[in-house]
Parts: sequence; structure tokens; C-alpha cells
Amino acid sequence: MSRPPNAADGQVPRASNGTAPTLDEVARLAGVSRATASRAINGGNRVSADALAAVQAAVSTLGYTPNPAARSLVTRRTGSVALVVPEPDERVFSDPFFVHTLRGVNRVLVARDLQLVLLIARPGEEERRMLRYLSGRHVDGAIVVSHHRNDRLVEQLADLSLPSVFVGRPLTSADKVAYVDTDNVAGGRAATELLVERGCTRIANLAGPSDMAAGHDRLAGWRGALRAAGLPDDLVEHGDFTEAGGEDAARRLLARDAGFDGLVVASDLMAAGALRVLADAGRRVPEDVAVVGYDDLGIPERTTPALTTVRNPIAEMAEHAARLLLEQVDGQRAGSAIRVIFPPSLIRRASA
Repeated sequence: MSRPPNAADGQVPRASNGTAPTLDEVARLAGVSRATASRAINGGNRVSADALAAVQAAVSTLGYTPNPAARSLVTRRTGSVALVVPEPDERVFSDPFFVHTLRGVNRVLVARDLQLVLLIARPGEEERRMLRYLSGRHVDGAIVVSHHRNDRLVEQLADLSLPSVFVGRPLTSADKVAYVDTDNVAGGRAATELLVERGCTRIANLAGPSDMAAGHDRLAGWRGALRAAGLPDDLVEHGDFTEAGGEDAARRLLARDAGFDGLVVASDLMAAGALRVLADAGRRVPEDVAVVGYDDLGIPERTTPALTTVRNPIAEMAEHAARLLLEQVDGQRAGSAIRVIFPPSLIRRASA
């Protein structure tokens, strides 16, 4: 096989008509057939080591760039991955949870030269349009985050046989998909035990949505810790993981029973709203009410006082979910029955 010339030979070839080099020119320079050159460029399947090296050298010498559409036909890959978020767009672009998720997923995809496609879909026509897009195989796989009990994404993605990974345990049909999560029960328990150790005897909870596993599990951890300590677990109000939701839930809680001396909150955004309501009501934190949040995604350092919280390692979880998805896409791992659980950790600050 002839060796392709290079700059050291003084024979750096150019495209014959001054335009971008073609696959035919790569094959001619490498001394292989066009089909062999195509296979070498698009994954190296059924290509000898010598031919692969010759094609790679020719690509480098000519400055050849593969045609994405043609490459997709050969590999049956789109070179893109969807991040599916069944939430309103105003929340996606304001909640640090989603910012950290996007960064974590994109960090993995960039390293593989893959494109991230963000799909935001509320229930209804938006969701149906998103499912049509996924069923058209416009992406190689999907990562789903912030899903709810009634969005049925688990069943729908399973029916499509599209590689997928969920960030957070689905409340239903969790055995049908891979997911990465944190131990939210342990996190809720740790937050509550801290307040018990502090001497709080009337510990309330501003819980997350009951149709999401994170809201359900963090509340379960709170209940378990209180029952183990022999304390009542009747003071609960639900919010939606937003700041406004935390304010509303805190007002309802104070209207019900203002005698609580500890407060566990399902997210830092909700806790930030609750802290303002407590301040307006003249309740000092932590002197009158000790408060613990959940997430540690940049909010706690900006609250007054600084918020004690449970760290939710969402960036690490998102990165791991992306790697699991790419293993599915590459055929290295089956899609279901993969469970990866990250441990939470308590971050002590001034509020408790």
C-alpha cells in the first residue's frame, strides 16, 4: 500500500478544483477504495489497521471534514442527545437545578462532540409534539429530568425503544428504565435529625410535590426521623420547589400553627421564600425557628441567614446519566435495571 504524502515530502495535495476535499480524494490519497475510506472515517468497522492509518493520514493531510448527513446514513446516528424537561419554560431558565443539569449533561456530550437538544414540554400538545420528535429518531437518546407521575414518559419512551436515562427515580414503572438518583429519604432524615439534635421539638415540613419522587422521598425521610425521635409529624404543607411556592406554603403553615421551632424544606428555593415569610412574621432564624433546606446549588450562600442544607449532587448525577446513556447508544449496556444512587451530604451554615 502506498504511503500518503505529507508536508515533509513537499507534496501536500489540495482538492482538484480548489473546493473542499472529497471522500474520493481521501480514498485516492490513502490508496484504498471509497467504501474502505468511508468505513474508516465512520468508525473503522471492518477496516485493517494499515488501511485505517492510511485514511487517517489522508484526512489530516487534506483537511477533509466528513459530511454529517452522509455520516448519519452510514452510522445511523444523529450525533445529538435530547434533554427532556416536562416543566414550564419560565421555570427551566430560572431554577439553578436545571442550570446545573444542563451543564453536567453538556460537559459529557462536548467531550464526545455530540449536540445537546433541549426539549421542554408541558402536558398536552407540547408533550405530543415532543414525543413525535423523539419517535422520528431525530436524536440518539434522551435524558429525562424533573418528571411527574402523570407525564407517562417512562412508558412512552419504553414503547419507542429509544435509549434513555432518567435523572431521579420515576414514581411509576421505574423497573422499565435506567435512572440516576440521590438518596432523598436519607437526605430528608439527615435534615430532620440535625434539628432534633439541636433540641427542636415541633418540627414542620414544607414538602415538594407529591407527584414527584424527590418530594415523596424527602417527606418520608422527615417522617421517619420524627417517629424515631417520638415527635409529632402532622405539620406539613406542600409547595412546588419554587420560591413563590415556598412563600405560599410558609404562610399556610403559620396560619395553621405558628408554634413550630424547626422547619425542614424540600428545596433551597422554597426555603428562600419561607425565610422571607418568617422574617415578616417576626420569627428569628435560627433563634426562634431553625431551618434546613435541600439542594445546595448556590441559593444558600445568598439567603439571610445563610442556609443550612442537604447537598443534592445534581451535576455529578447529570454527568453520570449522560455517560450511561452513551453506553446504551454505543451498545455497551442494556437500557433497563440500571440504578445509580448518590449519597446526600449535610452542609452546615447559620440557619440551623
